[in-house]
Amino acid sequence: MDNNPSIHVYNEWDIVVARQSGRDLAKSLGFGEVDQARITTAISELARNIYLYAKQGEIEVSPVYEGDKVGIKIISRDNGPGIKDVMKALEDGYSTSGGLGAGLPGVKRLMDEFSIESSEGKGTLVTAVKWKLF
Repeated sequence: MDNNPSIHVYNEWDIVVARQSGRDLAKSLGFGEVDQARITTAISELARNIYLYAKQGEIEVSPVYEGDKVGIKIISRDNGPGIKDVMKALEDGYSTSGGLGAGLPGVKRLMDEFSIESSEGKGTLVTAVKWKLF
């Protein structure tokens, strides 16, 4: 059985479930409280983007190992409208929903690795990794 099932995001409660899943995993891997908060915030922003823009999608949170490093990988995937201008969406303060425009740029800052792929009319895939510091 898959130990890290995807969390389907359809409503605001699913955002809470995704956040808690990430916090629980971060805690179990020995991340400190500050990094737990960073991971939880990143998950929250990505899940909220799914809810606001795509209406549905999924968040997957899983451990990742590279040599002796341990981290958490967050994958956010949806089949929504996609992002018209990814570079613009990564600018602080840019928002198409009237929000603060801190979501994607914030996730990029909070995490150690960040990538985004988006196609208009086909959806968006965001992958982010936070490595545990020893």
